[in-house]
Amino acid sequence: MDSNFNPDKQHTLGTAVSISGTGLHTGINVDMTLRPANPGFGYQFQRIDLPGMPIIKADCDLVTDTSRGTTLEENGAKVYTIEHVLAALVGMGVDNCLIEVNGPEMPIIDGSSEPFVEIIEDATVIEQDAAKAWYSIDTNLSHYDEKKRVEMTALPSTDYKITTLIDFNSPVLGTQHASLKTMREFKKEIAPCRTFCFLHELEMLLDNNLIKGGDINNAIVVVDRPVTAKEMERLAKAFGRDRMEVKSEGYLNNLELRYPNEPARHKLLDVVGDLALIGYPIKAHIIANRPGHSSNVDFAKKIKQYIKKNKHTKDVPLYDPTQPPLYNTQQIEKKLPHRYPFLLVDKIIELTDKYIVGIKNVTFNEPYFTGHFPGNPVMPGVLQIEALAQTGGILAINSMPPGEYDTYFLKIDNCKFKQKVVPGDTLVLRMELASPIRRGICEMRGTVFIGNKIATEADLVAQLVKRS
Repeated sequence: MDSNFNPDKQHTLGTAVSISGTGLHTGINVDMTLRPANPGFGYQFQRIDLPGMPIIKADCDLVTDTSRGTTLEENGAKVYTIEHVLAALVGMGVDNCLIEVNGPEMPIIDGSSEPFVEIIEDATVIEQDAAKAWYSIDTNLSHYDEKKRVEMTALPSTDYKITTLIDFNSPVLGTQHASLKTMREFKKEIAPCRTFCFLHELEMLLDNNLIKGGDINNAIVVVDRPVTAKEMERLAKAFGRDRMEVKSEGYLNNLELRYPNEPARHKLLDVVGDLALIGYPIKAHIIANRPGHSSNVDFAKKIKQYIKKNKHTKDVPLYDPTQPPLYNTQQIEKKLPHRYPFLLVDKIIELTDKYIVGIKNVTFNEPYFTGHFPGNPVMPGVLQIEALAQTGGILAINSMPPGEYDTYFLKIDNCKFKQKVVPGDTLVLRMELASPIRRGICEMRGTVFIGNKIATEADLVAQLVKRS
């Protein structure tokens, strides 16, 4: 990410880019192409080698296997080992991307995210004309797996950062920590870190023919027990080497470590990739002790459910009555033709080209309370909709050429009243354009909030007519 990167905008690739390689477990050579995508598309995989070229969304609810990487399945198609490319997309600030593959597994290349980061840089990351909706975790969320001794926690934070700890009770690895204070550090500090495995795991995988695409250059092999010459000979043969040996610190002699704590950093990389399956960009401090793909996905599901349950609160406008409004009542009267007793918005506190936020203070002195209802004052739903329409009218008139306009309802859809509005309530009225205004026709989504709860919502269509 460069210094001009705007984290509050969505981003995609400037052009399509491709990379080819072998799948670690399947041994199948795969061509993978990253393609630009529209705002709101997210990450989706496409198996272009299968009939109908099915799409598989990057979604934690579609994970079917985490034994040797993360596997997704949808529409009768699977994609394996997706975590490294997803981590690269998140780390480089790409929000929307179609990932085309002509095989079942992502290419392993060197076992890190760095090759994918490099092609993303070749494509360039471009800003899109769409806001990025961050979801802030405002309470502690935890996941604990007693059997695996895994503990994962999401803490409130103003940024997305991750801390990992690994502890394999190994004389070689010992306890290692890694941290990522901001995603801007991902490219340099995390992306180059390669996957690792223990020698006994490697032997089991070889015995069961489960690393058909294995190459000694795409994994760090930890050797934490004595190895016989015969075992070394077998490994050398499996990986096409003349001979192999164990370095003094307990690693197979296939490569040099890029960082002293490279295994812990790679575990952090996996966390970034697996948590991309939440489907929402989050602001939180993730602390992951002894993480693995299974726990990462379980935690992603927990965070996703939390966001879905509390999603409506993200769009709740902040109303601070001590701040001066953008428009007071006198200024609103210059925009709208409505007057007492039918002017139902008191002030405007936010206004952009896409949305507007107004305030209506409901008092016992409203004239309609006399008959609606005696002894049980309730604001009529139709007047709540009218208050939304008047608020939206100001946004619409602002978007039109100079002049005086009247607005007329054409349609009201999907209208829901979720709680009573009574004297003493302060209505926060939010209207957002659903599509650009064309020929004076304005489509908006309206929401009435009381505190952080939705009282009313509706889709409104109106026509603006210029006064002659």
